[in-house]
Order: sequence, then structure tokens, then C-alpha cells
Amino acid sequence: MKIWLDGGLQDIESARVSVFDHGLTVGDGIFETVKAVDGRPFALTRHLDRLTRSARGLGLPDPDLDEVRRACAAVLEANPVPLGRLRLTYTGGHGPLGSDRGEHGPTLVVALGETTRRPDSTAVITVPWTRNERGALTGLKTTSYAENVVALARAREQGASEALFGNTVGRLCEGTGSNVFVVLDGELHTPPIASGCLAGITRALVVEWTGARETDLPMDVLGRAEEIFLTSTLRDVQAVHRVDDRELSGAPGPVTAKAMRIFDERSGADLDP
Repeated sequence: MKIWLDGGLQDIESARVSVFDHGLTVGDGIFETVKAVDGRPFALTRHLDRLTRSARGLGLPDPDLDEVRRACAAVLEANPVPLGRLRLTYTGGHGPLGSDRGEHGPTLVVALGETTRRPDSTAVITVPWTRNERGALTGLKTTSYAENVVALARAREQGASEALFGNTVGRLCEGTGSNVFVVLDGELHTPPIASGCLAGITRALVVEWTGARETDLPMDVLGRAEEIFLTSTLRDVQAVHRVDDRELSGAPGPVTAKAMRIFDERSGADLDP
């Protein structure tokens, strides 16, 4: 396995990032996860646009997108897999043992891991912790991911693959690494960006391709929605068959199944929509 680090490909056994890298010491970094199909990245332009937005939101220099594209191409060529998780990590670089940044410049790492297609449906739980829709990092895809680690571990303990958060005013927000859609009276809805959720790439495509509405939703919508599904880079569109103790029989339902079909068709026809 080869990864991209410090401007070129390196063997995974010998590649090293400084123990003083700000991404490690204080979580001062951003990342993107890109789906790769037969060595080709999906929606890379949208992911790179969001990488730049996250960098600016965190106060990091804009990433060199030409280098990032070269890195992605080199890593994909060096590690052929049928379905892969391409991870782009961009940090504040070598810095002091504190919140102030150093002057060494950012670190860019691009790595690839093989994965498999997700099941058509999954179970989720809700958690008591909240997303802060007014926080400094709201809407940024940062490496400060510990709260997601804790919530996802809770989900795994309860036989689920995802945990859903509300925000500070009790509105439905997002999962640890996914966006959530619900069907009400046959119509498709998803929380707005103002709820504090990440502007997911798959979320945006599903909204564009299905006409789903962005709607401010209370948490209790999960107890009455006719259908629920998740979206993310590696889930694509994935039906939910259980929320906490509530079973949704027949998942995926008709609206979800249509969204799955549309996404498969449109994404298969255009790898960089």
C-alpha cells in the first residue's frame, strides 16, 4: 500500500507524520472521504470545493487543488481496488504544543482503503448529545471527530451502524457521518444546512436529483416518518429499517427505493456531477 505524503508517494510502512503535527495534537485539520470505483474518484470536484471551504473556515491556507488531484490519481493508480475509500487529510502541520499554529505549513496526506458495498438497509439510534448549530466548526469537515467516535460506539453497542443527533433547539440534524432524509405524506424532506448539519455531497446530489425539500424538522419526526434513509459518500442512499426501538417494516419503502434507483443511475452516468 502506498500513500501520498510530503509531495509524493511513500510506502505505508515508512511514511511518517510529525508527532507535533497540529492535526494530532489539537485536531487542527480537515478531511474528505471520496468514493473510488475501479480506480476513478466520484464527485471529486465537489469534494475539493468543500475541502477548500473547510480550510478557509478553519483559517488554513487554501489547499493546492492541482497537487491534491495529482495525489489522488497517483494513489489510485498505485493501489488498484474495485471499490475504495479515498481519504484526503489536510492539517495545520508541525506546530507547538498548544492552540497556536506553527510556521512550517500544512500537511497533506492521501490514502486509500478497500471497502465493500453497504447493505440496502440499516439500523440507527438517537443519542442524547447535540450538534451546536452556532459553533465555530459548524458546517466544516474537520478532524475534530471525537464526539462522532463516542456516538458511533454507542450505536455499535446497540446493534446499529449510525447515531443521529439533534441540535441545541431540539431539531433533527445529522448522523456521525451521514445526512438523514425522511418521508412525510409521501414527500421527501431533509434538515436544512441551518440546522448545523454538514453540507454532504451525496445529500446535495439527492436533493438536486429527487427534488427533496429542506425542512426544519423536530426530533420526534423519526417516530412518525413513513420512511427514513441516510446518505453519505460510502452509503450512497441507504434505507433505515430501525430507529431505536421503532421498526420500519418493508424498508426500503417506495420513495427510498426510487431515490436509490435515481442515485445509482445518475452517479453511474457521471462520475463528477
